[in-house]
Amino acid sequence: MEIEIGKSFTQEITVRHEDTAAVLGSGKLEVFATPALVALMENTAIRCLEGSLDAESDTVGIEINVKHVKATPVGRPVRCTATVAEVDGRRVRFNVEASDDVAVIGTATHDRFIVNPVKFMGKLK
Repeated sequence: MEIEIGKSFTQEITVRHEDTAAVLGSGKLEVFATPALVALMENTAIRCLEGSLDAESDTVGIEINVKHVKATPVGRPVRCTATVAEVDGRRVRFNVEASDDVAVIGTATHDRFIVNPVKFMGKLK
């Protein structure tokens, strides 16, 4: 298992009605919801690690510090990039940035912890 500092992954989505604050309950407006932004940021970090983990490993999110600074309407693209900023044992820290076609809409630091899924789920029983 080798996770390189600086490794990054970018993906793009188009904001759908289902992604809005009005639908997700985080507000009443038809704009990209903060919970949808957080999910996109986490998913981008997960995808950044593809090919870097052992077959018997996975990650769980343990912390995310998000700033959602600009509203994005339905139909507009959102591009998200996660970059590995630090690896400390089993903790991986990412810097994440999301932009629409106009400006940066959000930034985050996000920590994920490498786990063995079988052992992790066994502790929940």
